[in-house]
Amino acid sequence: MTIHVLGAGVAGLTTALRLVEAGSDVVVHERGADLGASASWLAGGMLAPFCEASVADRSVIVPGVEGIGFWKGVTDVRMNGTLVIASGRDAADLNQFAARTQAHRWLDAEKLSALEPDLGGRFPRALFFDGEAHLDPRRALNDLCRRIEAAGGRVCFRSAVDPSGLGGERVADCRGLAAAMPRLRSVRGEMAIVRCPDVHLKRPVRLLHPRWPIYVVPRDDHVFMIGATMVESEAAGGITLRSAVELLTAAFALHPAFAEAEVLEVGSGRRPALPDNLPRVDRTENGVAFSGLYRHGFLLSPAFSKIAADILVGAKEPA
Repeated sequence: MTIHVLGAGVAGLTTALRLVEAGSDVVVHERGADLGASASWLAGGMLAPFCEASVADRSVIVPGVEGIGFWKGVTDVRMNGTLVIASGRDAADLNQFAARTQAHRWLDAEKLSALEPDLGGRFPRALFFDGEAHLDPRRALNDLCRRIEAAGGRVCFRSAVDPSGLGGERVADCRGLAAAMPRLRSVRGEMAIVRCPDVHLKRPVRLLHPRWPIYVVPRDDHVFMIGATMVESEAAGGITLRSAVELLTAAFALHPAFAEAEVLEVGSGRRPALPDNLPRVDRTENGVAFSGLYRHGFLLSPAFSKIAADILVGAKEPA
């Protein structure tokens, strides 16, 4: 029997890979023309379970750490840790972040400069989470597709499927906000991708700014993804001028060389979230619905895709 996975975002593709590597016949249906149709395409790719515990339940830590191991087997993962910084006048924010998290160590200005020379002399201290990692989401999504197809699965684009029309076939509904799951809400994420040859960073940096908290994630060839955190909104349009200005202004606060960066792309995506901001796998009439990844898509999809796959092949009931 074929298992149909609806949605080629990170939830759908990790679930499909789990299923196909377990020996199932799998077809992924994506209504968009390519992988860029999903919110996952706009993700930062931070694998930061300890940092995320600052705004989420600490239950994200264990599956998040396990997720790093999953991604190492799929794509290129950079195990360089995460830096969290704030200007001197925002020292209280950094102290609060430290109190809400674990598995970090303090760096003074000298140690920060040794770790990231381009930040030397700009910030008095930082938190360093050396057990965290990051990846390039677009490369990871493509690598997932290649793995699925190499194992005999199929990924079909421009394929909009109504799960109720699949008869007795099994279905993993991973369509994000469109998934058959109650109480989902939309959380907007906004981002910019820039190229800046004069900035050299080896790891994600989170800037705790009172007006514009951002994260900056390095990619290859001096390319950086600049992301904002969370905007509670159902709006599906592109990024606003105000948001773009705030993102780029905050990047300039991190390093003045960003003023000369080439803007390659700006965008926004709507991410599915549940009331507790944690993902869930529900049993449905013909399979499962897996959604609610919020801002933790790449971090938590490995753990929850395993739950979804286990249910679909009859290994266990949902947690």
